[in-house]
Amino acid sequence: MATFKPGHLHMERHALNKDDFSYNLCIDYKVEQDPKEGTGMSFRLHGSVEEKSLDETFFLAKDQAFDFARHATRIAQKYGLPKTASIGSMHKYYDEMFEDVRHQLDVKPGDPMKPEHLE
Repeated sequence: MATFKPGHLHMERHALNKDDFSYNLCIDYKVEQDPKEGTGMSFRLHGSVEEKSLDETFFLAKDQAFDFARHATRIAQKYGLPKTASIGSMHKYYDEMFEDVRHQLDVKPGDPMKPEHLE
């Protein structure tokens, strides 16, 4: 189950058996300025994985902000999400969030990337 509204994505998955996994996670995000990177998106991942609480924030520069699912998955894995799992499996909701991030950051096709972000 998932729900989306601009600035907030809630994802919930319940284990189907003892070998399965569960999580209840929210990603909140907003545009912020970083002294080094400039305009970007601040993300807060909070909730629980396998009933283990988590609450972490991360910042991605404007040209990296669309990689939020990979960063959120890595954080969730630190708290028990299996390495073979991804919280990015709910494509419809990620597509909505992706579009909202693009809109909030005013990203246009062809906008340049910082070469150091490609390394």
